Amino acid sequence: MQQGIWVLDTDERLRPTYLIPSVLEFAGRIDHQIFVDAVRHVVSRHPALRSRFRLNTATGRVEYRTDGEPGHVGFIDARAEGWTGEKLDHLVEALCWTPFDLAHEAQVRAEVIKVDENRTLLVLTMHHISFDGWSRNLLVPEIATVYRAFLAGEQPALAAPVHPADVPGTVRQQRSPERVAQVLERLRGAPMTVDLPYDRPPAAVEAESIVAENLSITLDHELSARVLAVAGQEGCTPFMTAVAVLAGTLCRMTGQRDFLIAFGWPGRDDPATSEAIGMYMATLMLRVTFDHDTTWRDLLRITRRSATAAFVDSDVPLDAIAAALNPGRRQIWPPLTPILVNVDDLPARIELTREVSGHYWPLKSVYGKYDFDLFVRVDRDADGDRITFALDFLVELFNPATIESILGKLRQSAAELANAPEEKL
Repeated sequence: MQQGIWVLDTDERLRPTYLIPSVLEFAGRIDHQIFVDAVRHVVSRHPALRSRFRLNTATGRVEYRTDGEPGHVGFIDARAEGWTGEKLDHLVEALCWTPFDLAHEAQVRAEVIKVDENRTLLVLTMHHISFDGWSRNLLVPEIATVYRAFLAGEQPALAAPVHPADVPGTVRQQRSPERVAQVLERLRGAPMTVDLPYDRPPAAVEAESIVAENLSITLDHELSARVLAVAGQEGCTPFMTAVAVLAGTLCRMTGQRDFLIAFGWPGRDDPATSEAIGMYMATLMLRVTFDHDTTWRDLLRITRRSATAAFVDSDVPLDAIAAALNPGRRQIWPPLTPILVNVDDLPARIELTREVSGHYWPLKSVYGKYDFDLFVRVDRDADGDRITFALDFLVELFNPATIESILGKLRQSAAELANAPEEKL
């Protein structure tokens, strides 16, 4: 397990943001007993998911053990028990957002819910202290692999699970003064605020809520193709493109031309972590700064260089940077910027068997620590690629109409980037 600062569930309001819930809906006939056995087999075999944590107050370090009992895996036949849709929704909500006791519980729970003969839900909830998005993309396919093997009466062929203690977790944690100074040189002087179009500015809001909502917009195939083509000419990934579109849009709305933007980095640079279930993700800072002569193509190039610099600096932990740049911050909130950009890389379809496939169910409740998070997703179908921009926003700060307006401006910026990349912002 990586060294560093562990954030425990000491603040009731922030507990939901430490959880990673997933609801998968499968269509088709499933052998539910075998499916439960497959889920139980997978969550039981990974040491990180059996972790218990204890804060040693004498040393100030969090100690962990991985020899505890595995997490709960249950089964509910909702149809046989006469569950209403409303009752089922309440159950899923509780399964997703009930906090864990880090000292006494495994950091995973799962429930297989038979809705009817052709519809099954799998509700998986993990704590972020032991799990990240990369881990989810390892765990769910493994469940499918084990289910198919058990269904065929075979033992699944799986690699031995990786124990957190066997992963060189200190590789990223470079706290040397020289490395920290290099990052500070890149970030120093950047504003730690963004001129967002708040309906209720944070300073004017008395309560502190993390309740959020999500709105999204999807570009058509033609526009998506043109955006990706221009971005590809400058070596920009969809993530870099989303950052450029957001920065350009906010510049046009407010005049701000220097931004700090947070993003999640998988932290899987070392090959030893590629197949490990655990929490290896880091939050990195990308600085985008430009002037009044900048074109959309220039902005793509600036963003690519800034993102590359942030990737190179991924070995320097955020808390060391935040301590230098913003020492008086409240530590329960994001340290340097109110906005985050990430890639939505959840698969559009999960094949359990040839006859049964599933997808991720949109969560009815959303929580956030940033004022808003922009997620970019690229889906491909028979007609080509389509780009989706989705915004999670704190309802205490924004009205849905304001977010819809921002999404519309993001679409407009994407169109201008695609059709007139040489034009100044």
